[in-house]
Amino acid sequence: MVPTTSPVHPVDAEIQASIAQIANQFAIEGDFVAGEEIESGHINSTYRATFETGSGSQQRYILQRINEKVFKNPVAVMRNVECVTRHINWKVLRVKRDLGGQTLSLYPGRGGKSWVIGPGGGIWRCYNSIEGCATYDVIENTRQAYQAARAFGSFQDLVSDLPPSEIEETIPDFHHSRRRYERLMKVADADPYGRAGSVGPELEFVRRREDDVSVILGLLDSGLIPWRITHNDTKINNVMIDTETDEAVCVIDLDTVMPGASLYDFGDLVRTATSPAAEDEKDLSKVIMQMPMFEALVDGYLDAAGDFLNESEIEHLAFSGKLISLETGIRFLTDFLEGDNYFKVHHEGHNLDRCRSQFKMVAEIERQQEAMEKFVRKVWRGKR
Repeated sequence: MVPTTSPVHPVDAEIQASIAQIANQFAIEGDFVAGEEIESGHINSTYRATFETGSGSQQRYILQRINEKVFKNPVAVMRNVECVTRHINWKVLRVKRDLGGQTLSLYPGRGGKSWVIGPGGGIWRCYNSIEGCATYDVIENTRQAYQAARAFGSFQDLVSDLPPSEIEETIPDFHHSRRRYERLMKVADADPYGRAGSVGPELEFVRRREDDVSVILGLLDSGLIPWRITHNDTKINNVMIDTETDEAVCVIDLDTVMPGASLYDFGDLVRTATSPAAEDEKDLSKVIMQMPMFEALVDGYLDAAGDFLNESEIEHLAFSGKLISLETGIRFLTDFLEGDNYFKVHHEGHNLDRCRSQFKMVAEIERQQEAMEKFVRKVWRGKR
């Protein structure tokens, strides 16, 4: 696998001083040596600070400022991250007796909180820098698919005994697919930008699948599947991979951790990992659901999460990929009808291209859903 190399940039003296000022507010041993900017992700500002201890050794730390335009309640985000990382570290220590630097850990501020206020404002946090690992942008083969699914399954396993009530919903109704559907239909009726006439087939595609949008919500409401703590951004670039062993180490980017259904996380894995096409692919013949990739996801996920999932969750693993693809397509289509205000677009009709790609994925899963469900049942029986 070829790792993602997040570019690291030197910073001028003024920013260097700000990094030092922020870093020194955390309970870090040693003296500040240098700070660099890391071009990583599209939401938070990220820097790496190097400290030198009294023995002469150096240790690196990751500093991040939470984007308050995206996360309206950054303190709630930090409470969630602190709760989850503390619980995971406690579980790992009980098993391994040594964290070995291979889990995400928050360093407390010197005032005792898990975050500090920067010199220019904003909420900052400090993580350990996980060394010897890299991230990857695209799943290229079944081994990578297995490792990604195993990592997210392990994450859910580690937090499976943490009550969801201890985690706040920082993005309300994030996966409420019924409300996503209703909003789309409302926007289509209002047609504020005169675009509804050009997307008749897409709107009809969604209408024919109206019953699907309530399936997981109904399972949650009835108690057939439990509320769990979910990651909500299950892409491979949120998994740290050991560069020597090529194995998943831990899951990162916990800002979207919220109460939800385990099926949401697995469904997004299916959506993002089983097709070789880009999310905005115009040539829909390239958008396919690769069965070998799906099988690798099921194997990896159930290897890690199979012990705590119930039968209803297992029965809907294949369906979850269909639902999350449909929900994501609905979001793109809604944004297109509203004038492209939420997702960044780079050409005319960009959100419509994204929408059509997602809906093709829905059709691909529908075509193979029976075989997918059969494989899940086979693996599930084999692991029990």
